[in-house]
Amino acid sequence: MRPVLFMKRALILINAYTQNERELNQPRRLKGEFARLGVEAEILRNGDPAFLQNGDMGYDFCVFLDKDRAVSHLLEKRGLRLFNAADAIETCDDKMRTYLALLGKFPMPETVPAPLCYTPAAPVPEEFLRAVEGRLGLPLVVKENYGSLGGGVHLARTHEDLRALAENLKLKPICFQRFIAESEGRDLRVILVGGKAVASMKRQNAVDFRSNLERGGVGEKAVLDADAVRLCEGVASEIGLDYCGVDLLFGREGYLVCEVNSNAFFGGIERVTGVNVARAYAEYICQKMYG
Repeated sequence: MRPVLFMKRALILINAYTQNERELNQPRRLKGEFARLGVEAEILRNGDPAFLQNGDMGYDFCVFLDKDRAVSHLLEKRGLRLFNAADAIETCDDKMRTYLALLGKFPMPETVPAPLCYTPAAPVPEEFLRAVEGRLGLPLVVKENYGSLGGGVHLARTHEDLRALAENLKLKPICFQRFIAESEGRDLRVILVGGKAVASMKRQNAVDFRSNLERGGVGEKAVLDADAVRLCEGVASEIGLDYCGVDLLFGREGYLVCEVNSNAFFGGIERVTGVNVARAYAEYICQKMYG
């Protein structure tokens, strides 16, 4: 009898509505690197009918490139190993939850949550906004808790800006963050695989306070010092991330953790640094799964 060949199979899950080529680059690059390692990876969109079936889907693991909390936990309940794990993705997806997970352990800009609003006709309390302004100063950053690529991040330079932003966003979960003037338009993006820093770039934007490449920022290869490495690797370990991007701001007294992205795009940093991040991630996953 002919022996049955062992087939290694993986699922790469992306958002149901993804159309942007920059976003599609991520799963395609990973699929190619898995093939090089003898793993057949299938790219599916969240919402594919396959998710309606019960039990084993026939995959050894899933690279979860979406942020759907329900589906990530559902797949784990079915016994599928996710990269990243559902809890880690959920922590990173909510900027306020990220802040609370790292609070007291790592340096970060002070952040204040906004009270949730369930009554659209009610105005944002003026006394609350005055208290936020008194605590964080002006200008200050207003962030929607859910968002990526710099979207949902706003700068309030005056009290009138703050009031208008708070009023316009009051039906969404948002937070207020101290503005780090020394780092305006620039930060350090570090990619970590398996808890280790593998690539880094300095991002600068001359026309926007946000450094994101998608907002007009320009990246250049950066060499990390020991403090940045310890900080980023500590953050990845604390949240339990197999893969992530950590954004550091340049504060007066050292680095500050700004955000942690569990699905950080690696196309830009690969071009800037020459590091094959997709290969490093695929190799890490295969080592974890197959030894």
